[in-house]
Amino acid sequence: MMNMEVLALVNKGLMLPLMEEFYTIQGEGYHKGTAAYFIRVGGCDVGCHWCDVKESWNADTHPPTDIESIVAKAATFSDTIVVTGGEPLTWDMGPLTTALKARNLQTHIETSGAYELSGTWDWICLSPKKNKLPTAEVYKQAHELKVIVYNKHDLLFAEEQAEKVGKDCILYLQPEWSVREKTIPLIVDYVMAHPKWKVSLQTHKYLNIP
Repeated sequence: MMNMEVLALVNKGLMLPLMEEFYTIQGEGYHKGTAAYFIRVGGCDVGCHWCDVKESWNADTHPPTDIESIVAKAATFSDTIVVTGGEPLTWDMGPLTTALKARNLQTHIETSGAYELSGTWDWICLSPKKNKLPTAEVYKQAHELKVIVYNKHDLLFAEEQAEKVGKDCILYLQPEWSVREKTIPLIVDYVMAHPKWKVSLQTHKYLNIP
């Protein structure tokens, strides 16, 4: 349990419940293949049953960490920083992105968009979830829309979500990893019939890297 002083700093975004941080290759979406430093923030109540990082959900299990130390470490690895979760927008991302931009770092976020958009972002990957839909603002600002496909009904959901993003937003369908053998043929056929969409794969899993 956090003491009141630490809790106040977390609520201001000056400390964040840090689950893990690592340097790797971005495996998904538009920037796949790019070396990037990932900051994974704990805390998420969206509750996707197929989530592969359920250990991120409970923020209380991850140590509140000063953002300056997070940024200082990130800057030694890469100029592309990806903030992910959990759901990073659970927290105020303003102070973190201000500190990252002060070091001329590129700020990317992977979010469900379920909470108010905060922070300054060079790239917003919006991955909406049926359980808790995105805010109107994040639809307008998303650079890429990435819909996870678990079954064929997710293709209908994807089209509903595509209607809400800007005209320049890049549209991706990505198979949920545990059912990829079933959904990849479905996605391939769909993209060929609806070429406004692109296929996204979790290439980092094929490469056996984080």
